[in-house]
Amino acid sequence: MFYQCPKCKNIWQYFLPKCPHCFLELKRIESKKAKVISVSKVNIPSIFHLKVPYFVLLLEDENKNKWPQKSEREYKIGENLNYETKKDKNAVSIWKIKYDILEGIERTIEFLGGIELGSNSKVLILPTLKKATHSFFAENTSIEFLNATIEYLIKRKVKRENIKVCSQVFDESEIEVLTKKSGFLKICQKFKICLFDLSKGEFIEKNVGKFRFFVSKEVFESDLILNLPILKKNEASATENIFKFLKRENYLALSYLYSKKEIFENLKKVLPEILTIGDANFVQDENGIVRYFNLIFCSFNAQNLDRVFLEVFNFSKLPEILKNVKLNEIEILGRKIEEIKIYP
Repeated sequence: MFYQCPKCKNIWQYFLPKCPHCFLELKRIESKKAKVISVSKVNIPSIFHLKVPYFVLLLEDENKNKWPQKSEREYKIGENLNYETKKDKNAVSIWKIKYDILEGIERTIEFLGGIELGSNSKVLILPTLKKATHSFFAENTSIEFLNATIEYLIKRKVKRENIKVCSQVFDESEIEVLTKKSGFLKICQKFKICLFDLSKGEFIEKNVGKFRFFVSKEVFESDLILNLPILKKNEASATENIFKFLKRENYLALSYLYSKKEIFENLKKVLPEILTIGDANFVQDENGIVRYFNLIFCSFNAQNLDRVFLEVFNFSKLPEILKNVKLNEIEILGRKIEEIKIYP
């Protein structure tokens, strides 16, 4: 993605609120095609690129804008860089962003075959909301990621009154404090959309064998559900975030009797389709250190998304809830694991 001033026509590859010369708002220039104009083979490993050889491509779009990109395979000069698109609900799409989160959201959804949206579509967004901390601590979904998701929906002509950001807390924290400190309240006020506490709403009883679930009524009244977790190393962040759709007392009782894996395997039988877009722009590791990796993961299968994310980030332990998820059976779209894999 590039940005151009409508007056002086200067172009930047990084986002600026206004042109530093004309003080006008920049316009996004979307790249639809990319052609390889140069190829370099790297044989010497570095800290973040330990596996060699790999290739660095110099790409050029239809507007003559150029940028470098890592590749696991060698391309020929003049060859077009094409990404596969499939309507596979279990596939996981990945994109590496630079400065434009919105572009990453657009591309990862496009790789999965896209989604149907209209002005009357009702959209429910569930970000991660765990602690009363500022966005840069990477405990909650970042406000930049939430902001870009809402921008994507508005760009697709969804009415603001049909967009609802929701969550609830399963401990003794006050959700009003969490939403204010995390920045969620400010984002919702900016777009004039609803910020809803699920615990204040109605729940519908759903039964699967011996499991008795009380699921938020909002889930069944929405045309599109977006699970928007912030991903963390050695955690099944995307999968476990979906538990927030359950009534607090119901989830606590179930977690006392059953494992998270058993709960989720049965819960997903009563839930409608959920699109998960994982925030891996800033990632907090098991030591609490926040690192910048500028990645986005997207899938209709939260467990598959978690499994691929952990593979990319070189997990040291696999959560029980993901034990039956086989990586070799998951189709990867967009960027490949070896191109973006993080080594310790």
